[in-house]
Amino acid sequence: MAKAHNHNTDQLLIEAIQGGLPLVSRPYAAIGKDIGMSEAEVIRRLSQLLRSGVIKRFGVVVCHRKLGYRANAMVVWDVPDEQVAALGQRLGQFECVTLCYRRARHLPDWPYNLFCMIHGKDRNMVLDKLDELVEQCNLSHIPHQVLFSRHCFKQRGAIYKHRQAVDPIRAYLVGKT
Repeated sequence: MAKAHNHNTDQLLIEAIQGGLPLVSRPYAAIGKDIGMSEAEVIRRLSQLLRSGVIKRFGVVVCHRKLGYRANAMVVWDVPDEQVAALGQRLGQFECVTLCYRRARHLPDWPYNLFCMIHGKDRNMVLDKLDELVEQCNLSHIPHQVLFSRHCFKQRGAIYKHRQAVDPIRAYLVGKT
């Protein structure tokens, strides 16, 4: 029987995952061992935290450059609002699309409301993949721009709670009272 979890247990779990999962065959079991939970409990609590919205996203951060993918482009689309969800789902199914999400337009300067990231070994590969998307999804009539990255920024997962630094003087005084 799974034990009831309180706020502190959830905080421990969030702290345990925010630095990334351990690179072992059973990462949830390793996390559970560290914080006193079973593997099944870790999976159950993470699922609940996702469903409740406490954790907004949970996934892999791929360091694409280390894998040889030197070109990447954010393709921004001006999609009729009633078609964004369906098109986003469709684009997200393509192997070459690593991110696909909706954003608010900022008219009149920025009409784009659907964003997708395409990675490739070089720019021509990215553009070829984009041509395939346009053809297979019948998007030639949808305005879009291709924005190639110029810099690779540090990639990391979400930070939900910063660990508090211990003030050695306060810790000493607290220990003395």
